[in-house]
Amino acid sequence: VSPAEIPPAVSPVEKPPAVPPAEKPPAADKLFGDGMAALQEGRFERALELFSGAWQEKPGHPGVAREFDGALLALKKSGDAAHAQGKWEDAGKRWMGTLRYITHPASNWRSYPFTRSEVQAKVDRLTSALTEKALTAFRRGELPAAIADWKTILAYDPGHEDAARSLRTASKQLETLKKMPPGK
Repeated sequence: VSPAEIPPAVSPVEKPPAVPPAEKPPAADKLFGDGMAALQEGRFERALELFSGAWQEKPGHPGVAREFDGALLALKKSGDAAHAQGKWEDAGKRWMGTLRYITHPASNWRSYPFTRSEVQAKVDRLTSALTEKALTAFRRGELPAAIADWKTILAYDPGHEDAARSLRTASKQLETLKKMPPGK
């Protein structure tokens, strides 16, 4: 048998036509798009977080420059609405988020209908009212109610040392009471 008569072991493979790979959008545009989706869902702080990421990737991002202020105003207003509904933790979290983002480079804070100081005063008043409520409950021996109020403060202001200390004290007392036999 001559070598010309032996069929090749592998037939030549036809290459598929070259298709250029789909280009991924730049990271800043992806973050901005995700931020717009969060904004449409009413997740204002998440939108601001994503907008901040887009701005970090591409300082001066035109979409972020256009949408940032509206998202921040919506976050602050949603904090006001939560407060009006007695949703203290939500109000505190949204106002703290407002304080976090009001100094962002994309923020035109001079045009806002509120100042950083005014928002900080709202947080301070909320914390003061919850602290007073917790202390009153604590003095009455209503430890679970006091603990709940201190946990609310810590939910929006995790660094609040007085609330953390008071929470530890009340929690220890509650545990001690639970260990005591009934009627003592």
